[in-house]
Amino acid sequence: MYAVFETGGKQYRASSGDQFEVELLEKEQGSEVSFDRVLLLNQEGKVAVGTPTVAGASVVADVVQHIRGPKKIAFKMRRRKGYRRKVGHRQELTVIKIKEIKA
Repeated sequence: MYAVFETGGKQYRASSGDQFEVELLEKEQGSEVSFDRVLLLNQEGKVAVGTPTVAGASVVADVVQHIRGPKKIAFKMRRRKGYRRKVGHRQELTVIKIKEIKA
């Protein structure tokens, strides 16, 4: 059994026990979070596709920890002008572990 759910503008294919890094969630470490935007649900080969979401379906997960992603470098430069700008960015992420998929 697996489900495709959406959070933070991204889609994830999840089965029970999977672990993901998603956009920062305002939940405490160790708490439970539920994702109601389930776009697709597969139960033993029986597929339910939402329009846009599957009614009554949700994905329940535990918040494992809050981390910061890898540093991304944005470098701007104009040739022959002496203009250079270097900016770094680290995205705030939440690590979640899928507990169960409710149909």
